[in-house]
Amino acid sequence: MTPGNHGLPYGANSSRPTRLEDENAMHVFCSHSFRNGCFYLYFFKKRSSCDGAAHMYMKISELFAQKRPVVSFEVFPPKPDSPFETVLEAVEALHSLKPDFISVTYGAGGSTQNKTLELAQYIKDAYGIEALVHLTCITNSLEDIEKILKEIEDRGLENILALRGDPPKDWQGSVYKIHATDLVKSIAKRKKFFIAGAAYPEGHPEAANPKEDLRHLKEKVEAGAELLITQIAFDNDYLKRFREGVAHAGITVPITAGIMPVFSAGQIAHICGLCGATLPSQLVDMLNKYSHNQDALQSAGIEYACRQINDLVDAGFDGIHIYTMNKPLLARAILSGTNLR
Repeated sequence: MTPGNHGLPYGANSSRPTRLEDENAMHVFCSHSFRNGCFYLYFFKKRSSCDGAAHMYMKISELFAQKRPVVSFEVFPPKPDSPFETVLEAVEALHSLKPDFISVTYGAGGSTQNKTLELAQYIKDAYGIEALVHLTCITNSLEDIEKILKEIEDRGLENILALRGDPPKDWQGSVYKIHATDLVKSIAKRKKFFIAGAAYPEGHPEAANPKEDLRHLKEKVEAGAELLITQIAFDNDYLKRFREGVAHAGITVPITAGIMPVFSAGQIAHICGLCGATLPSQLVDMLNKYSHNQDALQSAGIEYACRQINDLVDAGFDGIHIYTMNKPLLARAILSGTNLR
């Protein structure tokens, strides 16, 4: 399947960008995007492997083998009824901050499936940044998953975050009894992808107890997950205890801590309702103090996230994953206020 057939903004009719050769015979690639009535050209080099064979791909495991901490961002694609261009400016600004990789969310029930894959391919092809594609399974049959994996592969993407996911509100379709571990197994059979999995520092909301949650997490890793990205946590004590528990359970894959800056009281209430994150008293006091001053709350929220991140980096966490909410200014402020760069 070609990018042009899926509405990818550079509109080419081939599945790969145009290849050029520069005067030094280095491999250079060009892709182009049509935005705001103008064409934009993007150039990026084709990587060379140790044996001299040129290739464009990198699995995220290579990043963790090269450095610590690995810095990554999460973005979400536009809604199904919104134009693709609505997210491009945010992605361009985030790219300038030089993250090691960017993950792209997958709407509830796969509602943004095509745009998720389009955006991930755009990030990789236009900017040369590795993209981690979210993929959920609760509303996809195993046959559906195979088709999606084929499309991911055809788009030249190698990295997948395997999630069970949740059905959309008022969902009328099928709901499959497939867990994230089952999805990891399906992906791992292809032996082509790097697989990441989600982890819950305070325990999965549906787990009977932390011990059961760790057992399921280990099963996910044994099935093929090579990286764990934590759900949002506002209290580093939970993250540190979780890491200790993971090590005690014999899980040795890298852990990257998911951090979201607080920028509205309503946002935090919604997030905590979804993933069960605990609000420490310091954060509650901050929300109460600045609840009627959005600018002050945002500044205090960035400061809080920076303290969290610096503490986690000092503690030796493998990576920091910033939930950007497609707000580049927040991400820039966090990088400026931490020792990540």
